[in-house]
Amino acid sequence: MSAADKARNKVQNLGGKAKEAIGNVTGDARVRDEGRGDQTKSNLKDAGEKIKDAFRK
Repeated sequence: MSAADKARNKVQNLGGKAKEAIGNVTGDARVRDEGRGDQTKSNLKDAGEKIKDAFRK
């Protein structure tokens, strides 16, 4: 996995955590759910990159 992909996934994950926290504090379920979705996307992308790396070795 390239460092750039890893960094992008980490930023997306952190952004999702921030959105989730803001949604929880404000009581906005839509923002909270968007944050959770961003985290899930980031985790799936990270898993996909790890699988690609495993086949490259």
